[in-house]
Amino acid sequence: MIAYIDEHKESFGVEPICTVLSEAGAKIAPSTYYAATSRAPSNRALADAALDERIQSTNDANYEVYGVKKMWKVLNRQQVLDEHGNPTGRTYPPVARCTVARRMKALGLVGAVAGDHKAPRTTVPATDGHPADQLNRDFTAAAPDDRWVADITYVPTWAGFVYVAFVMDLFSRRIVGWRVAASLHTDLALDALEHAIWQRHRDGRDLTGLVHHADRGVQYRAIRYTERLEELGIVASVGSKGDSYDCEDRVCATAWGLTLVMTGPAGCPCVDVSALG
Repeated sequence: MIAYIDEHKESFGVEPICTVLSEAGAKIAPSTYYAATSRAPSNRALADAALDERIQSTNDANYEVYGVKKMWKVLNRQQVLDEHGNPTGRTYPPVARCTVARRMKALGLVGAVAGDHKAPRTTVPATDGHPADQLNRDFTAAAPDDRWVADITYVPTWAGFVYVAFVMDLFSRRIVGWRVAASLHTDLALDALEHAIWQRHRDGRDLTGLVHHADRGVQYRAIRYTERLEELGIVASVGSKGDSYDCEDRVCATAWGLTLVMTGPAGCPCVDVSALG
């Protein structure tokens, strides 16, 4: 209300504005307005102003990528500087995380956010029949190229989501085939499969009788995909209904080399696939 009066007092005057506001039910006396504008700032207002300055300078110095958690940790480690800008060895009083969140919101600071954080769907169930579940949630193997599992995950980037298809050997836990693409299509999964086949044939491996396990997604039930499995004598296996996370838990996890890192001033995520296969 004080800010409203400040905005319009040059045009209408303080007393007329207070009269109109009071008649409208927002009672305020001119003396109340003058007392509020002449009152010294409260301790909280002064503390907020000092904290705002520290938050803004830290945000600017770190390319505007810090969110609330990182900003809170940095502020509680900062040392007081002398008049020459050198650390004095003394730290600022501790600041609560909720206070940092409140002031960052007031300043309009959110930090770096990768993509739009709307998780795309990677599994669209096929409508035709499907093979039996050969694994029955037993994700072990007696030898290399005895059982493979395949799945598709997604990775957020500044340009949007990219999709990553994997094929993993359950015995060695090695990613034997992978592919990255900007869209979710049959070729993504098929290219990852072809990569795995090429690697194993290069090593002189016979894939006849190998069990290939995947979820019920249309990419893995596509005609071209299933025909390629049949051509090599690979036995197709599809997870039972409700078990789609089986493959995700065992294939599309950071434990198998998919690493997200924040690089450069813009804090842009990228995919490090150097550890794969």
